[in-house]
Amino acid sequence: MVRIVKLTIDPAKAKAFEGLFTEKMMQIRHFPGCRHLALWKNHLPSGVFMTYSIWDNQDALDAYRHSAMFSDIWGTIKPWFTAKPEAWSLDDITPTL
Repeated sequence: MVRIVKLTIDPAKAKAFEGLFTEKMMQIRHFPGCRHLALWKNHLPSGVFMTYSIWDNQDALDAYRHSAMFSDIWGTIKPWFTAKPEAWSLDDITPTL
């Protein structure tokens, strides 16, 4: 399952967010069911980040989202958001020809 999430962070907190993400990325990548996690910001407005992750399935993602690790990270970054995160799953996309 491929998941893309748009995170809009207060530009004053953007460096702190990027540092926290870099610090936690390897831990998240080693969470059972996570096969890949990346962050990009190139060519995006200040404070806007996109994450790209690959999970074995929805159950693996749900297990992460209910974990203490996620709660700790979310508790730190939630006040930094200036907009609600937007998420897309490859399963949600219907190809058109």
